Amino acid sequence: MGILSQSFTDRLQEIEEYLIFLSAVEDEMKSGTPKIGLQTITVTQQKILLSSVYLQLYNLVEATVSKCVDTVCAAVTQAKCHPSDLTIELRKEWVRYHGKTHCDLNCENRLNQSLELCKHLIEALPVDDFQINIGGGGNWNDEEIYDLSKRLGCDLNISAEINKKVKQPMFDGEGAMVKIMKLRNKLAHGNISFGECGENITVNDLRDLKDRTAEYLAVVVFSFESYVDSYEFLKLDSRPKEMIP
Repeated sequence: MGILSQSFTDRLQEIEEYLIFLSAVEDEMKSGTPKIGLQTITVTQQKILLSSVYLQLYNLVEATVSKCVDTVCAAVTQAKCHPSDLTIELRKEWVRYHGKTHCDLNCENRLNQSLELCKHLIEALPVDDFQINIGGGGNWNDEEIYDLSKRLGCDLNISAEINKKVKQPMFDGEGAMVKIMKLRNKLAHGNISFGECGENITVNDLRDLKDRTAEYLAVVVFSFESYVDSYEFLKLDSRPKEMIP
C-alpha cells in the first residue's frame, strides 16, 4: 500500500471508529437513556455528535485532494525533469506557478516574475520548485475533483456504478459529496447549528453517506497513485523506458 493509500485508509478508519461509537449511543437511546460515567447523553447532544460526521467526511475529502496534488508536485520535483519534459497540462501548471499568472500583480512584479521564468528556461534548469494552485476553498465535491483531475491530465477511472452512487439524490435531493460540502459550509459559517444539522438522521444514514464517498475517493487515490507511479506527468518520450508501453 502506497503512502497516499495508507493516509486515506487511516483517515477513513477514524470516521469508522466514530460511527461505531455513535451506533452504540443510538442503540442505548432506543432502550433507555445512555450514560458515560455519571453523565447522561441527551437527545440534543446526540444530534451534535451525529452532525460532527459531516465535518469529518469533508475533512477526508479535502485531505484526499490536497495529498493527491502534493504527491504529484513531489514526484515532479524528484524526477529532476525540465519544463519541456512535462505534459502540456503540467507545463501549464508550472508556468502558472512560476509566472504567477493566477495572481493580481502590479506591472513591476509581473515583469520580475516573467524574468525569473525566462531565466529558468534560458538556462535549461530542472524543475526544482513546483506547486499547484488547486483553489477549492471549502467547495470540494465529486465534480470539482473530476475537473481538477482532468486539468492535471490524470484520468479518473470512475465506474458507472460508483458514479451513480455518489450522484444519487439522498437527503434533500442532493448527491453524497455535494451534501457533505453544503452542510460542512453551513456549519462552518454559522448558517445552521450542530443540533439542527443532526435532526432526522440516523447512524445508518451517515454510514451510507460515508460508504458512497469513500468508494469514490478510493478510486481517486488509486488513479493518482497510478498517475505518479507510471510517470504520466511526463511526456511519453520523457518517461523512463520501462514505463513506455
